[in-house]
Amino acid sequence: MNQLLMKPLRQQNRPVISYVPRVEPAPPEHALKVDGFRDVWLLRGKYVAFVLMGENFRRSPAFSLPESAQRWAVQIRQDEDIQD
Repeated sequence: MNQLLMKPLRQQNRPVISYVPRVEPAPPEHALKVDGFRDVWLLRGKYVAFVLMGENFRRSPAFSLPESAQRWAVQIRQDEDIQD
């Protein structure tokens, strides 16, 4: 193809932003535990996973599906090699 006719890619040098899990002492009191899921809580209409790591919990980003939050928790456990 002719290079002059092709549009340049937008935002070529945009930095990649990765999510850094928040560390909290415990899930908030107003969060509701979701039945059927080990680590998932309902928080402000979204599903959030809390994974206990040492003395603190690691909090996931907000998901629209509880299955997604649980998958995040399972992945964190595998990455950190946390035993059940």
